[in-house]
Amino acid sequence: MTRILIIEDEDAIRANLRRFLSMEGYEVVEADNGRTGVEAARSHLPDLIICDLMMPELDGFAVLKEVRGDPATRGIAFCFLTASAEKDTRRTGLAQGADEYITKPFELAEMRAVIKRLLGESASAGG
Repeated sequence: MTRILIIEDEDAIRANLRRFLSMEGYEVVEADNGRTGVEAARSHLPDLIICDLMMPELDGFAVLKEVRGDPATRGIAFCFLTASAEKDTRRTGLAQGADEYITKPFELAEMRAVIKRLLGESASAGG
């Protein structure tokens, strides 16, 4: 089963994403801050990481740096999910190695399409 790690400090957003991804047929792993997110990435080796940008312990940029710097996790697809819609922040995230950048609030259809693209799934395929 395809595994997705959600790194998000806001409980409600994390819970909503977990429900959505579970209904889509994905196995979901969760972390509520950047430090535990990096640890979860290393221990669970997900297929995709969906990561908030502004979090305690480590921010999303630091999480991305840790993930991309570790040979065991560097190939994991990485998507920022953040309230920061500033173009410079988006460019920085993508330049540092993120595969995608989605701003909050987001549409579930957009999230579904991004996940399927990052995982190399067809639009009609399940998780």
